[in-house]
Amino acid sequence: MTQATDLTWWNLIPTHFDGIALTIPGLNFPVHWYGLMYLFAFFTCYMIIWKTNVRENIGIQKEQMDSFVTWVIAGILIGARLGYVLFYNPAHYIANPLEIITPFRYSAEHGFYFVGISGMSYHGGLIGAILFGILGMRKNKLPVWGTLNLGFLAVPLGYSWGRWGNFVNGELFGEITTSPIGMIFPAAGDFQLHHPSQLYEMVFEGIILFGILFWLSHYKLFKKQMFPLYLMGYGIFRFFIEFFRRPDNFLGRNDLIGMSRGQTLCLLMALAGLILFIWEYKRERRALKE
Repeated sequence: MTQATDLTWWNLIPTHFDGIALTIPGLNFPVHWYGLMYLFAFFTCYMIIWKTNVRENIGIQKEQMDSFVTWVIAGILIGARLGYVLFYNPAHYIANPLEIITPFRYSAEHGFYFVGISGMSYHGGLIGAILFGILGMRKNKLPVWGTLNLGFLAVPLGYSWGRWGNFVNGELFGEITTSPIGMIFPAAGDFQLHHPSQLYEMVFEGIILFGILFWLSHYKLFKKQMFPLYLMGYGIFRFFIEFFRRPDNFLGRNDLIGMSRGQTLCLLMALAGLILFIWEYKRERRALKE
C-alpha cells in the first residue's frame, strides 16, 4: 500500500473532487459534473460543425442543423445506455429490466430514492449516433457521407469533455501502478496509485486525434475520409490505452486472447474504419475514371 508521506499533489488530485456540481434547491436533486460534461460536449461539437459549415460554404441551414443534432443526441443517449446493457452486463439487466430506464431504487427502509442511471457505453453511443444521425440526415435531406465526415471531425473534442467528466467523477480509472504519474482514486478503496486512464483517453482519443484529423482534412486524399479515419484512430488509440485501464470487475480480460471487452470492440471498430476507408477510396477512383 502507498505511504501517505510518499504522495505528491499530483497523486492526490482525484481526492479533491466531488462528482456533484450543485444541488437544485428545494428538490434535493443533484446535478453531476458528468452530466454537465455531456452538455459541454454537445455544444463543442455543434459549434465546430456549424463553423466548418459556414467557413467551407457547405450549405447546411440552421433548421436542418438543429434537427440533425437533436437526432444525434437522442441516438447517443439511447445507444450509450443500451450498449452498456448489451455489451457489458446483459445478465444483470435481464434479471432487473427496470434498471435499464429508471433512475430510482426502492428499499423497505428508504422507500423510493434517486440513484441516477449509471452505465453508459461509448461504443453503444457511437452506434446510436450513427443510426439516429442517418435518420436525421434523411429527414433533413442532408448527404449521408459528407455529413458523417463533417460530424466526426468534431467528435474527438466533444469526447474529451466526457473523459474529463469520468476523471472528475473518479470512475473508469486504470490499473495499479508504481509510476509517479499514478493517482489515488477514492472509489478504488485501496489507497493505491492507479493509472489516470481517463486523462490518457482524453488526450490521445480526444485532443491528439482531433489534431490529426484536422491536419489530414486539409489534404484532398483524406478530406472525404474523416469518418473512417476517426473509427481507425479511436480504435487504435483506445486499444492500447485499455492495457492501462482497469476492466469492469464482472468482465475482466476474458475476451479473445485475454483482451478486455473494450479492446474487442475497438478492434472491430478499427476494422470497420479500414473497410470503409478502402471502399470510399475505390469509389473515388472509379468516379475519377468516369
